[in-house]
Amino acid sequence: MKPENITVTEFKEAFIAKIEAMHGKPLSQTSDREKFQALAALVRDLISKNLITTNSQRAKEHPKQVYYLSIEFLLGRLLETNLVNLGIRDTCAKALSLLGIELGTLIDQEEDAGLGNGGLGRLAACYLDSMAAIGLAGHGCGLRYRYGLFEQRIIGGYQHELPDNWLKDRSYVWEYRRPDEKVAVRFGGAVRVQTNGKTRFIHENYERVIAVPYDVPVAGYKNEIVNTLRLWSAEVDVSHHNCCIHGNDCNSVIGYKHGVESLTDILYPNDTHYEGKVLRLKQQYFLVSASLQSIMKSFRLHHHSLSELPDTIAVHINDTHPALAVPELMRILIDDCGLGWDDAWDLTVRTLSYTNHTVLPEALEKWPVGMMEHLLPRIYMIINEINERYCRQLWDKFPGDWDRIRSMAIIADNQVHMAHLAIAGSHSVNGVAEIHTQILKKSVMNNFYTHTPGKFTNVTNGITHRRWLLTANPMLADLITETIGPDWVEYPCNLAQLAPYAKDTGFLDTLANIKMHNKLKLAKYIKAKYNVVVDVKSIFDSHIKRIHAYKRQTLNVMHIMDLYNRLRENPNLDIVPRTFIFGGKAAPGYYRAKKTIKLINTLADKINNDKSIKDKIKVLFLENYNVSHAELIIPASDASEQISTASREASGTGNMKFMMNGAVTIGTLDGANIEIRNAAGADNIFVFGLSAEEVLNYYRYGGYNAWDIYNSDPRLKTVVDQLVNGFFPVDPDEFRTHHEALLRHNDEYFLLKDFASYVAAQCRLAEVYRDKYIWQKMCLMNIAHSGWFSSDRTFSEYAVDIWEMDQPVPIWRRCQPEDYERVMPEHDAYI
Repeated sequence: MKPENITVTEFKEAFIAKIEAMHGKPLSQTSDREKFQALAALVRDLISKNLITTNSQRAKEHPKQVYYLSIEFLLGRLLETNLVNLGIRDTCAKALSLLGIELGTLIDQEEDAGLGNGGLGRLAACYLDSMAAIGLAGHGCGLRYRYGLFEQRIIGGYQHELPDNWLKDRSYVWEYRRPDEKVAVRFGGAVRVQTNGKTRFIHENYERVIAVPYDVPVAGYKNEIVNTLRLWSAEVDVSHHNCCIHGNDCNSVIGYKHGVESLTDILYPNDTHYEGKVLRLKQQYFLVSASLQSIMKSFRLHHHSLSELPDTIAVHINDTHPALAVPELMRILIDDCGLGWDDAWDLTVRTLSYTNHTVLPEALEKWPVGMMEHLLPRIYMIINEINERYCRQLWDKFPGDWDRIRSMAIIADNQVHMAHLAIAGSHSVNGVAEIHTQILKKSVMNNFYTHTPGKFTNVTNGITHRRWLLTANPMLADLITETIGPDWVEYPCNLAQLAPYAKDTGFLDTLANIKMHNKLKLAKYIKAKYNVVVDVKSIFDSHIKRIHAYKRQTLNVMHIMDLYNRLRENPNLDIVPRTFIFGGKAAPGYYRAKKTIKLINTLADKINNDKSIKDKIKVLFLENYNVSHAELIIPASDASEQISTASREASGTGNMKFMMNGAVTIGTLDGANIEIRNAAGADNIFVFGLSAEEVLNYYRYGGYNAWDIYNSDPRLKTVVDQLVNGFFPVDPDEFRTHHEALLRHNDEYFLLKDFASYVAAQCRLAEVYRDKYIWQKMCLMNIAHSGWFSSDRTFSEYAVDIWEMDQPVPIWRRCQPEDYERVMPEHDAYI
């Protein structure tokens, strides 16, 4: 029986049977946790039938398959998503209700999977959803982190990192362990070159780590298709270790086992010390080696000729973390398959593609040559050969231009440049927003673009509307379906049919009521968790993302300080009440970001306890921000803070989620903010600050003096001085780092320059909010034009334009032509 055809009675009986089989006791004696485990297992059983059918069908048809390599997959909870995608959410809820159980109670029992941190991981998770939803034969490849990044706790205003023990049950309810498909990954040792008619490279005396795959099924939306996310875990087969050679006991063997398996313990080991860097590099190679060995094993099982590889397999490198896929695929083709260099290189380039996610130099990874050579000797040999051949090719094209060649070399200044490796070894390089791609072409990677312009393309990021609207905001989803019908779930650009309702005050009232419902839900959570009462009639202004200087949480803080100063001077000042919500993690080794969290919390304590301002503003930092928190915050938010320094944010996806849920963006013309403005209309976003071109010109030519701005704006001077003059009840040097970044280090991210413009935009936002119908119209126009930002459209573009996969009519082609043109203006207008 197909899952969508199961009746309420059948589901109820199946659930009871699963409870008894799993736990050996009646329903009445089980905990909510045990009920969740049984329900998830039942849903997984239903998904598994479709998984088997999908794999069987593909084994017959042999469609081209894409493998998406990413260091992060931030999935969030999967129970409700899987119920929705199977088409049985209502059936499940009714069946549980007959047993006196609320589905929401069991959904809340699920842990967020600790497989990612920020936008990169959430993007990858959206792409998995879209791959399955639009019927692409695609799979994710990642690492099965035992503890994820970390669990964030705020103690005394400071971030503290605790292990995120999301796998405390020792297994993930959705996964299938596949020990029969394990592979071995090699570290260290030496490579002996043997020449006997044909050159062979023999890797000896290496450390052998077993990679065991765990497959998580990814169900498509009501289409019976199931793809997989394959997560690799580092393990040791202790049966092959003799205790006697380790000191006549097994302690050393057990210690060695724990040491090896720590390889996949945590995401992003702290790389402020050498050992952390080594661990990061080991993780990255472990991911690509295990994945590519598995991919090639499957390929060779079903295909006779290696020449078919690029026509049947696409391997995508998501950011630089999996860039070692280039030399690893070369190693497999040369060492394991016996190909010559030229044939192996041709197949490698035609198989691999690469997405760049940043223009920040510090995020374009580089590894010391000595570390690479010691840890991955054979891989380093291949990288060195790639570099030699690539530089020779550049010399032939640009003879005598040493500066150009040095800037493009894969190995330079005793460093291996991973972005350069990914570009050289891929047939396609894409940015993730129009402005980002243009900056890559014209600035950051201009030399590469000049050399191979055909490689560079743009694919603007997207989000899955099934999670971020259908699941996260069910009341809004129901209103949309009642208004324009259900087809928008399959064809998200149909959301544009909502636009005419901007003149319908009844519809706008309903929209406002849904937002209020979501705000009440968030306010209830805040009261229960933090014992802070917030005004649900206030503007909920949310800034939730990774804590980083270029994302400018500090600029937001400076505006709040200025607003607070005005209220201190005049408590009767007529302002629209505001609730400022922050959330996000700082990397453990990122000192300034951790101080930013302390600054936010210190300001929150001061404002929230100041009775003189009559609760007109409140500040909250919600700890341990994750997908589940985002699903609570985003539907409740009125204003979306997207205030990165123009040209620094590649795209963003949080901005799209807020847009889709009817929050209005306040932001710079950076990343996908530009395309959001073009889609929703310039009247439906609050823009401020320097343009990308102005920022880039300051970086190129100088001419910026932070002191001049500081001395010319009394309000700004007051705020900056308050960081260090005892305004806060902390040591005066507590926020000295921020003060020096603004003045002594000349304000690298232009907070002072953009301050006045930002404050003015905030004032405009507040004034518009006073007019209910104008505000709701803005919210509606954002929702109506958010369909183009669905990851279904994004992945259709990848499939057609980059991977050359057979695909139905791309989703974006179902948009109205005029809508598409509004989203895609002339490129050169950006910078």
